[in-house]
Amino acid sequence: MSAAAADWLPSASVTASGRPVLSAGEVERNLLPLVDLEPEENPCLAPLRGCLLALTSHRLIFLHEPSRSARGLPLATVVHAYPPHRRHSHNPLRSLFSSSSSSSSQHHRIRLQISMPPARSEVVAIVVTCKADVDVFFGRLIEAIRARAWEMTPAAAPASGAPVAEGAAPAEDIAIRMPVVGVSGILRMEQESWESAGQNLQDAFQDLNALMSKAKEMMQLAEKMRLKLLTNSSTESNSNDEEMGSKQDMQDLLLSVGIVSPVTKETAGALYHQQLSLQLADFVRIPLEKAGGMMALVDVYCLFNRARGTELISPEDLLQACSLWEKVDVPVMLRKFDSGVKVIQTKTHSDEEVFARISSLAQKPDALQKGISPSDAAFTLGIAPALAKEHLLNAENKGLLCRDVSPDGFRFFVNLFNEIDAQNIYT
Repeated sequence: MSAAAADWLPSASVTASGRPVLSAGEVERNLLPLVDLEPEENPCLAPLRGCLLALTSHRLIFLHEPSRSARGLPLATVVHAYPPHRRHSHNPLRSLFSSSSSSSSQHHRIRLQISMPPARSEVVAIVVTCKADVDVFFGRLIEAIRARAWEMTPAAAPASGAPVAEGAAPAEDIAIRMPVVGVSGILRMEQESWESAGQNLQDAFQDLNALMSKAKEMMQLAEKMRLKLLTNSSTESNSNDEEMGSKQDMQDLLLSVGIVSPVTKETAGALYHQQLSLQLADFVRIPLEKAGGMMALVDVYCLFNRARGTELISPEDLLQACSLWEKVDVPVMLRKFDSGVKVIQTKTHSDEEVFARISSLAQKPDALQKGISPSDAAFTLGIAPALAKEHLLNAENKGLLCRDVSPDGFRFFVNLFNEIDAQNIYT
């Protein structure tokens, strides 16, 4: 049953590759490849079958991969989580005469008592129908519930000039603030600012855990700023070129900060390469758009590892993740040229458009006399010279260009032999 049928759970968004979209501050904790969600007391609640379960710091996300739909169970609604067990495993006679299916009774079950609006309590069971370390998953579930990370998300500050309710004084600011008057007030404000910055630096460098938490906060802030810039750029169409260029530079800078919740072997387990391939497909979408629809595999490896921060991957992991794209529906693909060069390109990338631009370049007056080099094609197409050379060789194989090899390197000319009529060659 698809996740859309369980309308008693809030819906969850998924990316183009089928991975769940995480909210601000939300981080993946663990994955289970195949689970069912069964209500134990209320038959009116529809169950979920055959879902991938993603445990995050905020939710339990049940992803039905065939239908690309997902439902989320907020951890804030979990009143109590019971340790995993097998149904009727303590009583063989009850298991023998039970009306439930024998296959379901052999699977581990994690019972959850949840609170649902308006004011009722329900008991649901996560049935793990795959081979997985259920005890590790349950341990991280308990850790996520106790951490209550959803309460640590900073609330939006009220706008300037907004009315404040009477008696609602900040808890951390009970002391009377001195008014900012004259030079002494400005100096006092500067001193407080420096003291606050120094305290933040001291907290950040106290130990490695604090440093990593501060880094995650900065990455979340950068992501919020990037989304804000994207929203503003889509709504404001009267900006001049200089303002648009500065916004684009800021977006590129914020995009290079990193991935907030990278897929790791610790969190994904046996699904590591599958989830890594989906996250990679989501990540390369924007760089491919800027590169004209194609990038060398080496360049993607550098960008992806830079975005992952300390969670680096090996070239073998990247290659295996790319090879899995053939089995899933993602908008990108891995391509290998005849020379052995491997690239990542979008499925909408058209070689015919590239050939048309190369033919137009080869028919210019200077190109008719001197030919074009891979550097010339790279400048015109806006890609790396290595990829431009591959496109020129492909155009030669199509009969559009002719190659001249000299001590100066490769030069390509437009193929005029196609215009010669073999029947009237001597006329």
